[in-house]
Amino acid sequence: MFDLRVEANDSYASLEDLFGVYLSNIGGPRPRAGVFAVAGPVDGDEVKMTNRAWHFSRPELARTLGLDALTVLNDFAALAHGVVGLGPQNLVTVGTGKAVEGAPMLVCGPGTGLGTALVLPRAEGYEVLPGEGGHVRFGAVTSEEARVLAHLVQDLGPVSVEHVLSGAGLVRLHRILSGEVATSHSIITAALSGQRNERETCHVFLRLLGRVVGDFALLTLARGGVFISGGVGAAMAQLFAESPFRAAFEDHPPYQARLAAIPVRVVVHPTPGLVGAAEVGRRLLAALEPA
Repeated sequence: MFDLRVEANDSYASLEDLFGVYLSNIGGPRPRAGVFAVAGPVDGDEVKMTNRAWHFSRPELARTLGLDALTVLNDFAALAHGVVGLGPQNLVTVGTGKAVEGAPMLVCGPGTGLGTALVLPRAEGYEVLPGEGGHVRFGAVTSEEARVLAHLVQDLGPVSVEHVLSGAGLVRLHRILSGEVATSHSIITAALSGQRNERETCHVFLRLLGRVVGDFALLTLARGGVFISGGVGAAMAQLFAESPFRAAFEDHPPYQARLAAIPVRVVVHPTPGLVGAAEVGRRLLAALEPA
């Protein structure tokens, strides 16, 4: 069970202030442990957030908040911890394929950017390795994609895949393909209702996503399955089946058969990152208990 709250970061001077206020208002016993999932790489105890001018020391923050233990992880890593335990009611299957037990699993998906993480099963549980796959360079395969890339290079300079495969990327793609300016939400909503231009944009988006995810699946040999998450991926869940996504995912000669054997599922749970953070927190609390 989650006590889910949304706070405006602009209302606080620092992360310490935000969580200090939260802890003072929750009532009941003070938590012993905390798990923070933040945007950006987490390489040690000194953490600098990507989309916010906040930085902190994990040990100092734990002391300030009165926590016995504090874990900080990348936000997409938290999401990866969450998706592996989700049931079928929270997943939409795209195509066929059967997971190989004990094989790596790939979690990736478009949202604010394009997040990536690898899940490696271990003898006891699993290990999550976050990545920065959204920042690999975007390449064109068709003449249409070359036109899109030319526009993006003119606007942005060097183009990474998350310049296209993200909420902002969907907006860019729709503007290039149709000449229309719209929000990612309105594009997806119109596509779901059958509007031709928006549906075409979403199909091109999903074809590109399929090819890039296929690249990542080959790179990691993710025979344990692929999970597509992120806000944009979840919002498009009902568009995958009739889109070119699966064909583009598999179209990697000479490994079409290998990719065809990999199951792909779209995560539609509303807060998989919180599920993952809670799982990490459960382990953290267990480690604090006396043997």
